[in-house]
Amino acid sequence: MACTGKIIFIWGSFLLISLLNVNRARNLLVALVCKPSSNPIASGFIQTKDTHFVLNGSPFLFNGFNSYWMMQVAVEPSERYKISNVFREASAVGLNVCRTWAFSDGGYQPLQISPGVYDELVFQALDFVVSEARKYGVRLVLTLTNNLQDYGGRPQYVQWARSAGEPVNSDDDFYTNAVMKGYYKNYVKKVLTRLNTITGIAYKDDPTIMAWELINEPRCQIDSGKTINVWVQEMGSYVKSIDNKHLLGIGMEGFYGDSIQDRKQYNPIPGYQVGTDFISNNLIEEIDFATIHAYPDAWLPGQGDRLQIAFIQRWLTSHWTDSRTILKKPLIFAEFGKSKTYPGFNISAMDYFLNIVYTNIYNLAKNGGTMGGGLVWQIFTEGMESYYDGYEIVLSQNPSTTSIIAQQSNKMTKLEHSLNNPHGDIFEQVKRRSTW
Repeated sequence: MACTGKIIFIWGSFLLISLLNVNRARNLLVALVCKPSSNPIASGFIQTKDTHFVLNGSPFLFNGFNSYWMMQVAVEPSERYKISNVFREASAVGLNVCRTWAFSDGGYQPLQISPGVYDELVFQALDFVVSEARKYGVRLVLTLTNNLQDYGGRPQYVQWARSAGEPVNSDDDFYTNAVMKGYYKNYVKKVLTRLNTITGIAYKDDPTIMAWELINEPRCQIDSGKTINVWVQEMGSYVKSIDNKHLLGIGMEGFYGDSIQDRKQYNPIPGYQVGTDFISNNLIEEIDFATIHAYPDAWLPGQGDRLQIAFIQRWLTSHWTDSRTILKKPLIFAEFGKSKTYPGFNISAMDYFLNIVYTNIYNLAKNGGTMGGGLVWQIFTEGMESYYDGYEIVLSQNPSTTSIIAQQSNKMTKLEHSLNNPHGDIFEQVKRRSTW
């Protein structure tokens, strides 16, 4: 009865979208609200071959989302249904990869209370997130710390080091100071070797986890990527020494540096740099795939939709080309969204933005591989207003947006199946397409 009542409540919203789309909207709504309780993860680890993601030797394409908040919400057992709801609703519209934080350094409800000291209850919250993702067939990209102070991150490591008497000049010392690097390595080891109290599987042995990311959106004011390069090399090698089953990414936004000068024209402001280098940082052997983020309304304020869309298309195409021809690694569009906080926002504008992004992702994946998929920022369930950041998408309350997301999931799934060519090598097929 509860399920039927919820359908009736939301159904009216769907009718407003298009009377010509009634059957599709109703089917999608029923799937969101009444989907069976589980769709367990397929066996096997996501791997790479050439510039492609693969699962058990076959192409793996995806449509996914960000929900950074999951571990924090799951700390309170009475709130855990929200994590279950998001995974259930996301799975119902074909979203099969979720990127979320596997860190909370110091501050409120920390996982890492202080260097080497952990809160078991918060770890159990992360256990729950991993187990629910497994239950609903969603792979996870888990990020290990933050460049920003949200949830501690790099500034918290600096504060800990200062409190221990280390001579720290700035947050950039995080990348070079031996004590802070030791703190970070200890944390990484603790997370990767964690034995899940619900599934009984160590994180490093769990195929639910698609990949680790070293740090969310690293930046550095010292130079144009050289400092981060050394840090990524060291930490990448360390992660792989503990866990060689999972993929590893850096967590970068995609800003170009000095390694190829003419690429800097593609940065939001030509020549603008943040101390990373998309080319040289991602060429490190231990890094298995590249990532980019994009927020044109924040990066290009005051510019109209036409110029922002043109930027997105250049941003995607340039990174796809470099990933395919220089890095020779897969690419994930790991964060993108449109904020309600900027002037002129409306649902139609957001839907148009998502359509453009999704169309570009699909076309690049179809016409040469390399592009594995996109992770929209970000998905919530009902009753989470206190977490809203302007980019929130609630699938049960945003029917037109939900329909666009579901269509992209369907297209990526069909493309994945089409690449499973029973009459020839799937990777040769993709190579041929790239020359069309």
